[in-house]
Amino acid sequence: MNEALLQFIWQHSLYNPAGLQTVAGEPVIIIYSGRINRDAGPDFLEAKVKVGQTILVGNVELHNRSSDWLRHGHQNDTAYQNLILHAVFENDVAEVAANTPTIVLKNHISEKIMETYARLIKTTNKLPCAGQHTFVKDITKESWLSRLLAERWEQKLSDWNVLLENSAEDWRNLLYWRMAANFGFKTNAAPFLMLAQSLQLNIPTRHKDNLLQLEALFFGQAGMLNGDFIDDYPRELQREYEYLKKKYKLRQIPEGLWKFLRMRPVNFPSVRIAQFAALVHKSLHLFSQIIETHSVKEITPLLEVKASSYWDTHFRFDVLQEQKSPKTLGKSSIENIIINTIAPIQFLYAARQDTSILQELALLLLENVPAEENVITRLWEENNWPAANAAQSQALLQLYNNYCSKKRCLECTIGLNIIRMQ
Repeated sequence: MNEALLQFIWQHSLYNPAGLQTVAGEPVIIIYSGRINRDAGPDFLEAKVKVGQTILVGNVELHNRSSDWLRHGHQNDTAYQNLILHAVFENDVAEVAANTPTIVLKNHISEKIMETYARLIKTTNKLPCAGQHTFVKDITKESWLSRLLAERWEQKLSDWNVLLENSAEDWRNLLYWRMAANFGFKTNAAPFLMLAQSLQLNIPTRHKDNLLQLEALFFGQAGMLNGDFIDDYPRELQREYEYLKKKYKLRQIPEGLWKFLRMRPVNFPSVRIAQFAALVHKSLHLFSQIIETHSVKEITPLLEVKASSYWDTHFRFDVLQEQKSPKTLGKSSIENIIINTIAPIQFLYAARQDTSILQELALLLLENVPAEENVITRLWEENNWPAANAAQSQALLQLYNNYCSKKRCLECTIGLNIIRMQ
């Protein structure tokens, strides 16, 4: 037993209420366990209990052992002077909370609950509930996944709100920044965001009709046009960038930020920058089109871009590849952008407009995109919980990263149901 588990048991009434009594022998009935308090002070607030013939409303403090009251110094803390109940697992010392009735829960809690919790926490399996979550009802799982997706977006969009505020509430700028970060995918997301932020949107907008100038701006700001080149194309980019750099007084980001190691050549940042330039060149009113479009079939053509012809035969400057291959943005990359940029920005925009219908459409967009394939989604699939679509794969990513990997089973609906089965 530990305090976290005891709080969990109290919160969800996973104890036998029959025969509860204070250490002084008065009968106790728990009418309402109270609202858990995540801040400083007593563990549960606004509880309602009946002690003897008296109904009390107020706060409850829980401890593994009654002596923890003294060890935590509650006897000197005014926040603990008006409790209605002190609930402990074991009563190892005489009553310590003056004028507060104490109850002992040890004989009212099933040992199976503690054994199940111990198995979840001590397992070496990456998924603590592997082999057990299959007994949880599908409707419970689906409800939990919906909450996890909302939680994931809430965390992500809090950072996006800051970006939006930093751009003076300019939604086009937010899309430009987040789209750039998405083109970097996981490995180069940070330098791609820095690249976009180093180049105010109005500058590439002025040159959107000239792809070479756009490429010069993005490659130059990325620090990739330094040094001597053999091919005419990068040398031409250099000349264009030198002119534009002086014109707009630009400061490039360090080239050393970009990562090429252990990457497939099609994902090299040089290729992605060329594709991003092609997207800016293609899309004049991308934000308005994206906000008004809630169909994967209609969004996909907006993101179908191809890097300029030089990249048909190159992955990096001056390095000729063996076989010619056009550098188009692939289906999986487009789906990744819909999942991680398009749907979230639609949801955030709808939330800012307080339009629940548009929020639902943003969520529905994810349900029409295939589930992501990565190490974590494969792990869930191997353990009999495959994602049916991108909404579920995003939720399962949240579940693994924020709960399973941290053994937060007591805060997980699946963990709660598994423990409740005992």
